[in-house]
Amino acid sequence: MHRIDALLREYDRARAYTDDLWKDLTPDEVTWRPHENSSAIGWHLGHQAHVAHFMVRNLTAAEPSPDPELDGLMDSANPEKFRGALPTVERLNAFRDTVAERVHARMRDIASGNVTAPEQLTVVGAHLLTALINHEYQHDQWISEVRADNLGHPLPPDPKADHVRRVDGYLLIDGL
Repeated sequence: MHRIDALLREYDRARAYTDDLWKDLTPDEVTWRPHENSSAIGWHLGHQAHVAHFMVRNLTAAEPSPDPELDGLMDSANPEKFRGALPTVERLNAFRDTVAERVHARMRDIASGNVTAPEQLTVVGAHLLTALINHEYQHDQWISEVRADNLGHPLPPDPKADHVRRVDGYLLIDGL
């Protein structure tokens, strides 16, 4: 239970860092694309949440999508040139928040043993959370590049945590 709780705190830290990268931007900046074969910051925001929901749903608990209309758009199998028709910033933010609440609820159920095969799901849950955190940071790098290089905004400092470091330029959680 302790490891799941610690990883949920790291998940929240990664999401807070993502928020530091985009919440001060205008809606036009969030939805702007440097060119047809790149994704807007808003696409990355939706994709981070889409993957979190998809992974939790498929590995620990079958449940419907919080916003089925976004599923196809936010899937990375969708070629970049078709990622332009983004929802509003408010809808993206609500989607991200709902998915995070569901991640927390499912992981709390796993940590407290309120699942079938609680020991097995505890192992799966810890690995899943690690992957979700690292996926969040992976897309944060790309958000950072558009924010700084294309939009000219300064970057926030890296998150301060014992288990967060940079590898090949990307933040990731390692060793928790």
